[in-house]
Amino acid sequence: MRIPFASMFMISPFDGLLEHAEKVKECGWAFQQSIECHTAEKCKAFEEYRQEVIKLEREADAIKRKIRGHLPIGTRMPVTEFQIFMYLKEQDKVLDSVEDTLHWLSYRTDPIVTKEIEETLVHLVDAVIEPMEELSRMVAEAKKYFESYSEKQRTIVKEIIHNLRKREHEADIIEDELKHKIFTMEKDPVRIFHLVTLAETIGSVADHAENAGDMMRAMIARKKRTFFGKKTKP
Repeated sequence: MRIPFASMFMISPFDGLLEHAEKVKECGWAFQQSIECHTAEKCKAFEEYRQEVIKLEREADAIKRKIRGHLPIGTRMPVTEFQIFMYLKEQDKVLDSVEDTLHWLSYRTDPIVTKEIEETLVHLVDAVIEPMEELSRMVAEAKKYFESYSEKQRTIVKEIIHNLRKREHEADIIEDELKHKIFTMEKDPVRIFHLVTLAETIGSVADHAENAGDMMRAMIARKKRTFFGKKTKP
C-alpha cells in the first residue's frame, strides 16, 4: 500500500520549496523593470528596483534556512535530504545571479548600454524571466506528484522540466548573439569586459533554473524506481 506523501510530514518540505520558488518568481518582475530602467535615459528608479530584489533575496534566504533547519529527522522521505538541498541550492542560485547582475550594473553610473545592443540585452532578460517563473509551477506540480504518485502528474512535471531546458537553450543563443554584438561594436576593453560579464551573469539565471529542473527530474526518477522496483526512463 502506498503511503501518501502528505501523511509522512506534518509540513511537507515541498511547501518550503514552493514558498522559496514564489520569491524567485516575484523577483522576476523587479529584475525586468530594473534592467529596462537602467537602459532608459530618463528612468531614475533603478536603485529602487535593485533594493526590492535585495529584499526579496533576503526573504528567500530566510525561507532557505527554515527548510534546512526543519526537515524531519528519522521520518521516511520519498527523496533524500541531499536531493532536497541540492535542488534548493540551484533554485537559490537563480536569485543570486539576479542580485549579482544588478550589483554589477550599479558599479557604473554612466550609460554603459548603447542603443546598438540595448534591444538584444532586454531580449536576453526576457528570455530568463520565464524559467524563473516556471520554477514555482514545477515545484507545485511536483508536490502534487509526491502526494499522489500519479503517472499523469509525473508527466506534467517532466514537461515543465523539458520547457526549462528549451528556454535555457534559447537564452544561450541570445547570450551568444549579445556577446558577438559587444565585440563587434565596442572598442573600449573596459566596456567590453563589463558588458560580456553582464551578459554571462544574466545568462546564468537560466542556467541555474535548468539545473534546478535536472535536480527535480532526479527526484521524480528515483521515486519511480522505488515504487516499481526497476529502472525506468526518467
